[in-house]
Amino acid sequence: MRIFKFGGASVKDADGIKNVYNVLQQVGYEDVLLVVSAMGKTTNALEAVIKNYFEKSPELQSSVQDVKKYHNQILLDLFEDDKNAVFSAINSLFSDLESFLKNNKSPNYNFVYDQIVSFGEIISTTIISHYFNYRDLKNQWLDVRNFIKTDTTYRDAIVDWDQTQKLISKNVKKKVLNITQGFLGSDENNFTTTLGREGSDYTAAIFAYCLNAESVTIWKDVPGVMNADPRYFENATLLNQISYREAIELAFYGATVIHPKTLQPLQRKEIPLFVKSFLNPSLPGTSVSKGADLEPHLPCFIVKRDQLLISLSSIDFSFIMEENISEIFGLFHQYKMKVSLIQNSAISFSVCIEDKFGNFNELKNILSKKFKVSYNENVSLYTIRHFNKDASKLVENGKEVLLKQVSRETMQIVTKDVN
Repeated sequence: MRIFKFGGASVKDADGIKNVYNVLQQVGYEDVLLVVSAMGKTTNALEAVIKNYFEKSPELQSSVQDVKKYHNQILLDLFEDDKNAVFSAINSLFSDLESFLKNNKSPNYNFVYDQIVSFGEIISTTIISHYFNYRDLKNQWLDVRNFIKTDTTYRDAIVDWDQTQKLISKNVKKKVLNITQGFLGSDENNFTTTLGREGSDYTAAIFAYCLNAESVTIWKDVPGVMNADPRYFENATLLNQISYREAIELAFYGATVIHPKTLQPLQRKEIPLFVKSFLNPSLPGTSVSKGADLEPHLPCFIVKRDQLLISLSSIDFSFIMEENISEIFGLFHQYKMKVSLIQNSAISFSVCIEDKFGNFNELKNILSKKFKVSYNENVSLYTIRHFNKDASKLVENGKEVLLKQVSRETMQIVTKDVN
């Protein structure tokens, strides 16, 4: 089987969905499993619903209506007959969402987040499945929550591989076009979980691994993986080939084209990953597979914005020892801080972190009891793989460099814009 993943940008409107249909006509759809994200910015819109729900905002109903109107317009653009069964199917899903908002008793933000935000993927795949049937492209709609089982770490769930493998191997029919949701799973009580933001790529890799797939293709609005984000760097160049090892390195440092967890299961079974353009499906794109580390061999730039640079030093000028570092990392884990860079000296310890869950102030208060804490907010972390002098100059130009760290293949630079 081949696994195709289409993200939100590819299905943001009726024309996008029609284009996915056309892509499948060009590249084939037999023995294909389609993993699809929520449409456009639906996840963000549902996050606004969640915010209004917890704040008991009078805007709650209007924020739900915004999501409903957006999808209803897509339905009207896709289907000539508003008596099509898809209209009642989508109305039923919105009724389920409104029922949850009315009856939920859990105060757990992360639990509520997963139950609500998951409607984006369920709705998008329901619309697409009905549209393909409407166009005589027969398909099987799968609820991914019946296949990918996880623990109860809501918003960043850990996959139960043994159970997931059994469910997928036993229940996914081959020789047909299957359509399922990215990003989602379910726990042992069948409550919805999510695999982390951008987790749809990971979903594709999970199915590929469990089905011994021929390949995974991630369809994007770019021609493939570039050596830099074109939004921040001029003259970004397409990478034709990346080895698994190099791709894992790039993902670890924050390259956003490929989700960090996506690559490990593919590498274990040497399943190639292709990143291709849904605008030009005949182009070769980028292959991530066994072979050359990087072709062409160029510096690769990764930017992470809105980071925190924290420096901890001992209050009494004693050494920062292993037990101190162990305690600090225990706190980072407890408060769900993602560490992107580490640098330590005899009496200080610096880290660049991402405060994804807004826990820094609480963490800072605890750290301040044992350490002198200084920090810079809203810094940028640049990682340059296969760096050279020109590459580092390009990054440093016009910025204040707060920290620089160099290893054999990688340079990391923490900067703040100069006003």
